[in-house]
Amino acid sequence: MKEVKAIIQPFMLSEVLRGLQTINDLPAATVSEVRGFSVVHPDVEPQKRIKLEMMVPHEMVEQVVTAIEKHAHTGNPGDGRIFVISVDDTVKIRTGERDTAT
Repeated sequence: MKEVKAIIQPFMLSEVLRGLQTINDLPAATVSEVRGFSVVHPDVEPQKRIKLEMMVPHEMVEQVVTAIEKHAHTGNPGDGRIFVISVDDTVKIRTGERDTAT
């Protein structure tokens, strides 16, 4: 299982979610409003961004990354970044079920 985490422009959220909804059996996504700042340009005011987080099976990762990349792209600086992180284990609190993204 992998965690796919993406930082995107707020105005692209609806478009990205539409793109993700086309993927069959995609588990849920968590959406958070965050602020980001540049360590290279510390004088620049922190910018509002959206963070998407999803736990997905290995075989779904490329589809999810491609959908986010395609639907978040404007071609301008600040479009964002996608991270793919290995997940050792998950536990569903309600049932105690392990290793499931659903």
